Amino acid sequence: MPAFAVVSILANAQTSPAITSWLQNNTIMGRHYVTGNMTPIQDNVLANVQTVQYSANFAYATTNGIPAYISGPFRDGNPSQATDQNAIFKIPLVPVPNTSGTFTATSGGNIGVFINGVAMFDYRDGVAWNTTTNALCGGPGNPQCPGGMGATQAWNRDAIPAEMAGFDCSKAHPAMGNYHHHQNPSAFSLDQNVVSIVCDSFPADGLYAINSSQHSPLLGFAYDGYPVYGAYGYLNTDGTGGITRMKSSYLLRNITVRTHHADGTDVADGPAVAGTYFLGYFREDYEYIATSPSTPDYLDEHNGRFCVTPEYPNGTYCYFTTVKENWNSAYPYIVGPTYYGVYANRKVTSITETVTTYIPSTSGIEDNNINNLTVSLYPNPASEFVAVQLGSLVKENVLIELYDITGKLMQKSTVKQGSTLTYFDTRTLYAGEYIVRIYTNTEVISKKLSVIK
Repeated sequence: MPAFAVVSILANAQTSPAITSWLQNNTIMGRHYVTGNMTPIQDNVLANVQTVQYSANFAYATTNGIPAYISGPFRDGNPSQATDQNAIFKIPLVPVPNTSGTFTATSGGNIGVFINGVAMFDYRDGVAWNTTTNALCGGPGNPQCPGGMGATQAWNRDAIPAEMAGFDCSKAHPAMGNYHHHQNPSAFSLDQNVVSIVCDSFPADGLYAINSSQHSPLLGFAYDGYPVYGAYGYLNTDGTGGITRMKSSYLLRNITVRTHHADGTDVADGPAVAGTYFLGYFREDYEYIATSPSTPDYLDEHNGRFCVTPEYPNGTYCYFTTVKENWNSAYPYIVGPTYYGVYANRKVTSITETVTTYIPSTSGIEDNNINNLTVSLYPNPASEFVAVQLGSLVKENVLIELYDITGKLMQKSTVKQGSTLTYFDTRTLYAGEYIVRIYTNTEVISKKLSVIK
């Protein structure tokens, strides 16, 4: 290839979202809670992504797999904490559709990576129904039954309902130290219907906050190389029609016994639909219902579609992290049960080609691109603490200041890159009115705060 052609390819590569979208950080450390202690513990491990490099065909993100938001505790007996993964992810700049006629199924473990370096898992938790013993087998804390997990693993447990008690406030947990999300990475406390109380005792946030009035941000990349977005997108695939919630085309089946899969395949019987094994406890409780072209906000069997997005104005295939109307997670959650594109294991041990290091802009809050930012203060009035919640994905640290009514600066804090939340301690303040100021790339947003005693 002529030298000028290589230069042209690399110049174009620098604008690829697979290179520019990572949250690079070399100052913010991870933090975690442990049961019984509401004060987060500082870890000596850098959060988010440390280095991004690229060639003509691939982007390489080097990360510890640790988020900037606080992880833990995991109250189902999970003995792990989020630990350094020392990982490199190799993402193709131009992913390739799978045209073989047979799509690759997602599997246990990593199926992708979020832009903060945290692992992305599918619906499963590694536990399935064993028809020999009529019991659940496999997975952490579930010993293998005699004869294994069954010849066909016909009924695979869904991690979202089954492991609810073990998710932290950010809807994640570790597998032998590999901290990961199975679902939309927004905190439980931000859902319109709160299904977990873990945030009450161990408040944290997530990678982003759902905003129903804006196209959701690019959150990561699946192992076929295609981007993964949040819960909301443009109604029409050409980028028109306003903003809408992207909807899963998987519905719960109308069954009371588990004897057949949705396609009619006769399989080893699972437990009847009742009690502990309610409808939705197993992945095979769902069936895919193809929708008509008149409903473009319903996704395909891979939980994605080809469409225009802010990062891809010419269109791309992409996945969406689906949620219900109340923002609770909706199966298949991120990707699945099959990939749209050609799959490869994107976690590598080294870089074996010549690469260029990507240096992001260092202009601070100007990189945030968070115009029309929504900001919430709660509780307000406050007596002990007030949370400042940003309705966006924060790409750089955001300065937030607290002033009294005379204009005196009382406290200041920072929403860290890759998180959405910070707190002010109001216990040392007199009762009265205060102003919270949030500095974005284009404006200073002011919010009134009342402190009571």
